[in-house]
Amino acid sequence: MINFSKVESYRININYAKALFMLAGETGKHDDVAKDMRMVSDVCRENHVLNTIFNNPIIRETKKMAIVAELFGERVCKETLAFLNFVVKKNRTVNLRGIAEAYLEMYRESKNIILSKLTTAFEVDEGVKTQVSNMVGSHTGKTVELETCVDKSIIGGLMVEFNNTMFDGRISSKIAKLRLEFNKNYYESKL
Repeated sequence: MINFSKVESYRININYAKALFMLAGETGKHDDVAKDMRMVSDVCRENHVLNTIFNNPIIRETKKMAIVAELFGERVCKETLAFLNFVVKKNRTVNLRGIAEAYLEMYRESKNIILSKLTTAFEVDEGVKTQVSNMVGSHTGKTVELETCVDKSIIGGLMVEFNNTMFDGRISSKIAKLRLEFNKNYYESKL
């Protein structure tokens, strides 16, 4: 069954992101706005209290605008701040993270950048990150924006995801495959 509220939310995110993308293009601020939208996305992802406030229709617009000014006022360019205030006025703060992520996707597409995620069991040095970026870049022909994630449950190895493709070099997945093989009974009785 189709969740129409998610479809509507997605459409809103895209439309607002397109408007911001056009504004950033007209003012020549694509890079600055992209940096700002990364920050907005990160803040919205990490701060559940902020999301609760933004999602609450009882909290007044003036209070939400004061929060936006406090959080982002000195840290973002004037175009981004004006856009954030516009989003608050239109009562779309619930969509703020989605709008930021949609903008970043448009920005990456316009700059021929691919987002890739590297997951390892422990923090890796810049040399490994560079090697992974070069591998993904040579495979896709695009510039790579690499996100890293530490997940101790993979035991060792690494996992690289990009463009709905996954390279799985995790030790935990290899152990799981071995378990499946050992659980198969290849013994045939001669009786």
